Amino acid sequence: MTNRTVLISGSSIAGPALAYWLHRHGFVPTIVERAPALRDGGYAVDFRGEAHLTVLRRMGVLDAVERARTGMGSMSYVDAAGRQQARMPADLFAGDVEILRGDLGRILHDATEDFTEYVFGDSITSLDEDADGVNVTFERGAPRRFDLVVGADGLHSTTRRLTFGPEEQFVKHLGLYCAIFTTTNYLGLDHTGHAYRTAGRLVALYSARHNAEAKAVFYFASPLMDLDRRDVARQQEILAEQFTGNGWQSERLLREMRRAPDFYFDSVGQVRMDTWTRGRVALVGDAAYCPSSLSGMGSGLALIGAYVLAGELAAAGGDHRVAFARYERELRAYATGCQKMGDGVAKLMVPGSRVLASVLNRYYKLMPYLPGKNMAATMARKAAENITLRDYESLRRPA
Repeated sequence: MTNRTVLISGSSIAGPALAYWLHRHGFVPTIVERAPALRDGGYAVDFRGEAHLTVLRRMGVLDAVERARTGMGSMSYVDAAGRQQARMPADLFAGDVEILRGDLGRILHDATEDFTEYVFGDSITSLDEDADGVNVTFERGAPRRFDLVVGADGLHSTTRRLTFGPEEQFVKHLGLYCAIFTTTNYLGLDHTGHAYRTAGRLVALYSARHNAEAKAVFYFASPLMDLDRRDVARQQEILAEQFTGNGWQSERLLREMRRAPDFYFDSVGQVRMDTWTRGRVALVGDAAYCPSSLSGMGSGLALIGAYVLAGELAAAGGDHRVAFARYERELRAYATGCQKMGDGVAKLMVPGSRVLASVLNRYYKLMPYLPGKNMAATMARKAAENITLRDYESLRRPA
């Protein structure tokens, strides 16, 4: 086996999943993460279809994921007074298994910590590749050398910027910003959620962790803004400017926002790239092919991508040139199909006018009685299952 040492940037979903499979195939993974510890909180993520469940099962974590599942039921759209206007079925939102992103991150970390070196509170600052490896410098730690480097560092990937160029070349802004944080379940929601939609804005509250807490979610329409992603105070100011006077629970949630332990704010976008690899560097998950949070496909796609990338490296005996080409060939159509699930959703989720918002509310109210009411869920399942997983254990070259 050649190229055994692999540095992975990012410890969310794709990173630990890749570390698991790399170790399984005889490689030595190291994960570097900018955050000082595992990130908690975050929104709920979905797995749907046999491909997603098969990878979780082969990793030995499916039982843990199912124990931590949200158990969410239907989601209701309400008016300013909190009266139900329409109800959306659970399978449209939750897939086969839904779990909070922070809970999933903990499960994947626990499944890999015994054989993966985790370096928290640091990040890559430069990559200098030669014929035999990559010299890596870090913000805090001493320089190190690895055979391969993989960016699993999300929509705003540092690895992608250092290797391929500026973010604006690859990230397509979908016209929305999103904020999410944990708060108390003061509405007494029982495995359900309420959403309130106005022109250019949506605010929702849904129960989490078996109703012990709740997640507040905000979406608003906006062109891309020049913001410091670490300036939480400014992000909260912007959210308050957008939702003050919006109605329903907006004012209460804006007050709750100020003391939230896990406030998250970001643009909503997709990553479109002609290639995900260059030399000894590869990208996986959102860094390579983010389908956006609107697609419901990001976590499953990251999981599948990690499985395929590690498997192709094993099948090629560590030859990254062969493996990276096969990785792109195996996954390209699948990633494109998952991204299509996020196309056009922004305008339907956050309509640009009060009239369109009213029309959509009426449509959702009638949807349970209309032909094709399950079309969206069916399309999502087909996209999630549109890949044949190779058995890399049998394809792996002997060490």
